Amino acid sequence: VQLQAYGGGLVQAGGSLRLSCAASGPTNSALSMAWFRQAPGKVREFVAGIRWNVLYTRYADSVKGRFTISRDKAKNTVYLQMNSLKPEDTAVYYCAAAFGLISSSQKKVEGYGYWGQGTQVTVSS
Repeated sequence: VQLQAYGGGLVQAGGSLRLSCAASGPTNSALSMAWFRQAPGKVREFVAGIRWNVLYTRYADSVKGRFTISRDKAKNTVYLQMNSLKPEDTAVYYCAAAFGLISSSQKKVEGYGYWGQGTQVTVSS
């Protein structure tokens, strides 16, 4: 699976952005996809995840109520709608994919074997 992420940019605090991640290659019902982010000097952290075949989503506490992950199966694309952005949301955002992911690994970087290139999100105060 190859992943292509795009949609980042510069936005003022309180604004919105939508990230997209297009997956190419074989996908099936065992696929899970997620967004992670990494700020300068910090470890990569889980943001949101979704299972491909079941509308099950999961979020980091820091983005609950502000971010929404969704997927379009026909387009093999996952989206991250980010509202009410804060300066602390500034980071490089990565999409990731895994097959047969167990719930306990959903928030872990090591649970994912496929990664897209990052897209920069900068939120100014």
